[in-house]
Amino acid sequence: MRFCVLASGSKGNATFVESGTTRLLIDAGLSGKAIEARLAAIGVDPATLAAILVTHEHQDHVCGVGVLSRRFNLPVFANQATIAAAGKGLAKLAACHPFATGTTFSFQDLVIHPFAISHDAAEPVGFILDDGCCLLGYCTDTGTVSHLMRHRLARCHGLILESNHDPLLLKTGPYSEALKQRVRSNVGHLTNREAAELIAALRHEAFQHVVLAHISETNNRPEQVWETVREVLPDACGEQGRGLPAISLAWQDRVGELVALENGPG
Repeated sequence: MRFCVLASGSKGNATFVESGTTRLLIDAGLSGKAIEARLAAIGVDPATLAAILVTHEHQDHVCGVGVLSRRFNLPVFANQATIAAAGKGLAKLAACHPFATGTTFSFQDLVIHPFAISHDAAEPVGFILDDGCCLLGYCTDTGTVSHLMRHRLARCHGLILESNHDPLLLKTGPYSEALKQRVRSNVGHLTNREAAELIAALRHEAFQHVVLAHISETNNRPEQVWETVREVLPDACGEQGRGLPAISLAWQDRVGELVALENGPG
């Protein structure tokens, strides 16, 4: 299995996943042209995509879904609450396949499990993607780490997890008090430390790679993320660490690392 975060942050989110002959996107929150350009940057023809999975209805996750679905005849998978809340954003699609949160479904080479997360959206989800050899977890836009999240992500070989903000930078930053409260609430976003502590709790011998995503351009800094990671996970691979899991960052303005997960026990 391979994956790459094409863009991540409040201005747009999209992630490419490939296993066997199956290629898909998780979210498409940039313009169609921008997503096509970022796919081209990793050598992927958008015409080879097979589907789009949608986590929730916010514009930074769905604004390019419709145009890509129509242009490349891509089916879109989302739960009914997300479809209803998105309105026109998910109204004109090549095909729409509603799923039930908590119910596993199959698509081509993948078995996909959507699980509930905590965010100020209609019915937001994270995903576990299973190709029979590797498990990839996707969990951004959540304000708290739930027991369900820990359970679902416990066996992942790869993980895309938000590390949204540094509490002090948020507190002293330019956001209004109402927006600050929203970000740090249980339906907002995870802090760097919450993300790092979750990774530490999930560690096992087959846990290969974590991409820290949705890093706020206003309330966070890459160096703040790495400082926290080093405090909580001093031996993890990335920024001078040498152990597992390897850790890298996702970016708003450019594609991240194209990660290949190795088959193995876990």
